[in-house]
Amino acid sequence: MTSDGNSVVGSSAFVTTHWTRVLSARGDSAESRAALGELCEIYYDAVLAFLRRSGRSEDAARELTQEFFARLLARPGLDAVRPERGRFRSFLLGAVKHFLADAQDRAHAAKRGGGAVPMPLAAETENSPGLEVADAAAPDPEREFDRRWALSVLARALGALEREQGEAGQAGPFAVLKPWLTGDAPEQSQADAARSLGTTEGAVKVAVHRLRLRFRALVKAEIAQTLTDASQVEDELACLRAALAGR
Repeated sequence: MTSDGNSVVGSSAFVTTHWTRVLSARGDSAESRAALGELCEIYYDAVLAFLRRSGRSEDAARELTQEFFARLLARPGLDAVRPERGRFRSFLLGAVKHFLADAQDRAHAAKRGGGAVPMPLAAETENSPGLEVADAAAPDPEREFDRRWALSVLARALGALEREQGEAGQAGPFAVLKPWLTGDAPEQSQADAARSLGTTEGAVKVAVHRLRLRFRALVKAEIAQTLTDASQVEDELACLRAALAGR
C-alpha cells in the first residue's frame, strides 16, 4: 500500500471489483450474486431517497425499495447491461427509474380497472404504495440519490478505517482523532488531543494526516467496487464531492 492509497485501485486489484464480478458472470454464479448483494447494500439508502423524493411517503418508499432490490437480486442474469457503461451507479439509477415507471403504469392500470383489483391513488393501503405528488421544493430525486450514495460511501470507508484501527490496537486514539476526518467540529483542539493521548501536538498532526490519506484510499476503494475501469475512479470521486457539496 502506497501512502496515498493508489494501489487500492491499481490494475492488478481492479479486476476483482464487485461490479466486474457481476458483469463477468451476469449473475449466474454464487460469487456474482454475492457481489451484487453487496452493491445493493451500498445503494439501499440512495434508492430509498430517490423514491422518497419522487413523491412517496416513507413507508411506501421503503416498500418499493424492498421490492426493487428483491427483483434485482432475483434476476437470473444481467444480459441487458453493457459493460462499457462502467458505472453501477448509472445502471442502478436507470433501473430504478424504469421500475418506478412500471409501478406507476401498474397503478394507473389498476385505477382504470384493467382486469385487476383497483388500487386507490390518493391514499396508501396496507398492501399497496400510494402515489403522491412530489414536493416541488424538495431536492431533485437524482441529486438526492447521488448525495445518499456519497454518504454511504463515506460511512463504509470510515467504518473500514475504524475496524483497521481497532485491529491495530488504536481504537482509543482513533476515537479522539476521528472528528478531524469526518468534518465534525472537534470538541477539543489538537493540542488538547495531544495531551489526552500523552503525545505531542506535532505527533497528532502527523497521525491525522496519515489517517486522512488512509481514509481517502478507502473511499477510493469503495468507489472502485462499483466500476469496471480504474480510470473512472477520479471522475467518480469528483462526483462524490459534488454530491456532498450539493452541486
